[in-house]
Amino acid sequence: MSAPLATASFSELVLCWFDRHGRKDLPWQRNPTPYRVWVSEVMLQQTQVAVVIPYFERFVARLPTVGALAAAPPDVVLHLWSGLGYYARARNLHRAAGIILSEHGGEVPTDLARLRVLPGIGRSTAGAVLSLALGQRHAILDGNVKRVLARCFAVPGWPGRAAVLAKLWDLAEGCTPADRVGAYNQAMMDLGSTVCTRSSPACERCPLAGRCAALASGDTGAFPEPKPRREVPVRQAWMLIVRNAAGEVLLERRPPVGVWGGLWSLPECEPGSDPADWCRSQLGANPVRVEKLPWRRHSFSHFGLDILPLGLDLASTPSVVADGGRRIWCDPQRPGPLGIAAPVARLLAELGRQTPEPKPSAGDSP
Repeated sequence: MSAPLATASFSELVLCWFDRHGRKDLPWQRNPTPYRVWVSEVMLQQTQVAVVIPYFERFVARLPTVGALAAAPPDVVLHLWSGLGYYARARNLHRAAGIILSEHGGEVPTDLARLRVLPGIGRSTAGAVLSLALGQRHAILDGNVKRVLARCFAVPGWPGRAAVLAKLWDLAEGCTPADRVGAYNQAMMDLGSTVCTRSSPACERCPLAGRCAALASGDTGAFPEPKPRREVPVRQAWMLIVRNAAGEVLLERRPPVGVWGGLWSLPECEPGSDPADWCRSQLGANPVRVEKLPWRRHSFSHFGLDILPLGLDLASTPSVVADGGRRIWCDPQRPGPLGIAAPVARLLAELGRQTPEPKPSAGDSP
């Protein structure tokens, strides 16, 4: 059985592997300013590198500085984030940019304590920004690093538990070297995402394999322990595709917090209710047609959402929509730079591809 890895040699093995196999040409590694690294680290939270790359490139091309991000309307920020999910990340990024502009002269703080108090920046994200951009010695502990450490040192328990997390932070701090910290931290993230993967880890390619306690035990899958399972609830939403005579679709801005906070979405009515009643009460108009479209499922991390789209055609465009900017009419073929919830964006794209049909008469049944 292999002996546990001595922390003194841990970073040497990791850095040697990184020099040969690590990723060194990711977009945020080119000109790694604190701002660019910060944006990338927030995007990478719970999202894979391959998914993040095109979003990052579009984001920094449109908003290349903290000042540009702070000055951007929320719709621009959310539009650039649309489809990436976990939209609280985008809202926090925007809020933090405003604070940096007003309280730090537009420069990302280079002190760990000041960086950590900004919205959406925790201990690991702050450490990543300062180490990857500036070479400061700070440990990181994202999901990939947790997995590498938990396996190498056979740390029992689910990392979401405070005691397990504290043990992993102790190991992360102890293993982080004094020199080449940025390269080391990048190597640990790369190692976890490309070699020491959640399932079917490539132990034969791992620089730590000879001293990995989990591999020596013959059960790498036992570390780290998975999050305790619980049944994922399923909710329903009846979404209304209200179309005026010009073929435009009615959108509503969601509340600033909660699911799809601040994004544009379709109006909703209570499941089981009459959508025509919603039109009459909210818009003062009777739909000339009500059509049920196929159900679709959208999955969140903590629940599933079954969506029933209901098409409602109006004979005219109600003026009541102009209610302080909470509702707008949107051309589904050219929605413009709006932050739109992902399933709604897919519905609009489907509508935009459809050829308009003649309007039915008011006597047609739903």
